[in-house]
Amino acid sequence: MFTAFSRIEIGELETFFTSEEKCLKFISEEKWKEGFVCKKCGHTNYCAGSKPFSRRCTRCKTEETATAHTIFHRCKISLPVAFKLAHLVCYDRDIPVAKLAEELQTRPMTCWNFKKKITHCIETREDFSDKTKIELKEIILGSPAD
Repeated sequence: MFTAFSRIEIGELETFFTSEEKCLKFISEEKWKEGFVCKKCGHTNYCAGSKPFSRRCTRCKTEETATAHTIFHRCKISLPVAFKLAHLVCYDRDIPVAKLAEELQTRPMTCWNFKKKITHCIETREDFSDKTKIELKEIILGSPAD
């Protein structure tokens, strides 16, 4: 399993998170590693949802995707690209948006919006052990910026 995020190079990240499915699998494993709890009714039993790696509460039938309530909720770019962008921002929060856009071959505004989401998560969370060394794994489950 992939654990030391901040200590890897971008090339290594690209070899592990090569598809939406691999990213969704990782997010779902991290999100529900201590068990599923329905956000609506608090029930802990679930079945597979209609989307890959989603879970549906067996009591109230509410479905929750793997990306819901994470920084990847309603993400406009592919998850592998979003993981790369998040990794780069965690490694260097002062990285210019133009450099991100060039490296990821994505529009600058898209990079700016997602970078803003990541930095907001870092700035508002208080449970990081060391704010100067944020790991991608720590921000994956961060709440999306409003």
